[in-house]
Amino acid sequence: MKKYISTLFAFGALLFLGASCENDAELTYLKEVNFPADIKIAPSSKIVLLEDKADDNAITISWEAVTFPIEAPVTYAVQFDVPADITGSSAWLKATRFEVGQDVLSKSFSVRDLNKIATDLGLQPNSAGKLIVRVEAAMDRKVFSNNVELTVTPFEKSIVFGEIYMPGAYQGEWDVNSASVLTAIEKGVYQGYVTVLPGYGPVFKVNTARNWAEFYGAGTGEGTIQKMSDADLKLPGTGSYQVKVNLNTLKWSATAYAWGIVGTAQSGGWDKSTPMNYDHQTKTWKITADLVPGALKFRLNDNWSVNYGPKDATTNTINRDDQGAYTITEAGTYEVTFTIVETDPATAGYPATATCTIIKK
Repeated sequence: MKKYISTLFAFGALLFLGASCENDAELTYLKEVNFPADIKIAPSSKIVLLEDKADDNAITISWEAVTFPIEAPVTYAVQFDVPADITGSSAWLKATRFEVGQDVLSKSFSVRDLNKIATDLGLQPNSAGKLIVRVEAAMDRKVFSNNVELTVTPFEKSIVFGEIYMPGAYQGEWDVNSASVLTAIEKGVYQGYVTVLPGYGPVFKVNTARNWAEFYGAGTGEGTIQKMSDADLKLPGTGSYQVKVNLNTLKWSATAYAWGIVGTAQSGGWDKSTPMNYDHQTKTWKITADLVPGALKFRLNDNWSVNYGPKDATTNTINRDDQGAYTITEAGTYEVTFTIVETDPATAGYPATATCTIIKK
C-alpha cells in the first residue's frame, strides 16, 4: 500500500511540474511577439549617394518599441540585404547587420556608411539598385519587422593618394619635417594617429606640405578648421587619438584610440589592456612594460571587438580574431611593438594580419 501511495504521489508531482512548465512557456515563449508597426525611413527610401557628401546623414531608420512578455531590455539590430537573398533556406544569411543597442529605437547611417553597405552587398556604382532593410528585436527570442525596400544609387569611391601633416606640441617642438602624417582615405579626407605624452602639449596645426606655406588652424566653430588661422587646434589631452581632417567640409575630429597588450603577462590580465603609444615617425605602436610569465596578445580600445593573436607563436605575424597568444616565460622589462595598416573603426575593415615584436631588455 505504501508503495502504491508513493508511486501515486510521485506521478502527481510530475503532473504538477509538467503543468507548471507548460504555464510558464505559455506566459513567455509561446506568447506571440510582433513589431507594433512598420519601420520608418527618413528622409526618403530613394537615395542617390554623392562622394562629396560622405559625412552627411543619408537615412535614419526608426521603429516603435517591441513588447516582450518578460520585463527586460530589448536589444535591437538593423539588417540590410538584397532582394535575391531574403527568401529560401539561406534567407538573410548574407545580410549586413548592425547592432543598435538596448531599448534604442533609431539608427542613422551616413552617406559613407550606406555607400559601403550597398557596394559590399553588390550594388553597382552610379546605378540605382534595391536593398531590403529590416529591424531585429531580441530578448528570449528574435522577432523581425516587416521588410522595407530602399532604392540606392551608390558612388564609386575615388582612388586617392596623398598626405598632409600635423606639426604640434606633442613632438616637443613644432617640426613639420618630422610631424605625424595624415593619409588620404577619401578625396579630401585624411586620417592619422598621434599620442600626447604627459608633459607635452595637445595643440597642433595641419599643413598641406612639409613646410609652412599653407596650413590650417582652428576655425570659429567647434570642430572646424580655417586656412592660415593662427589659432591652434587642440586635442582633448594626454593619450592616443585617431585624427581626421576633412578639407572638403573644413572639419576635424579626434577620437580616443589605442592598441594595447592584454593577457596574464601584463598587469590588467584578460580584463584590462595596457595601452600602447603611437610612434608617428615609424608608424608603429610601442610600449615598454614589466611583464610576468603568462599570455600576451593585442586588442583595440580595451575591448575584444578587434583583437590579434598568433596562429604560430614562433613567428611575429598575428592574425585577427585568433585565440592564440604569445607565452612570456621569464619576468622582466620588455619592449613590445605592434604594426598594422590602420583603418576607420566605423568600417571594422581591419586587415587579416599584423606584425609585432616582443623583446626582453
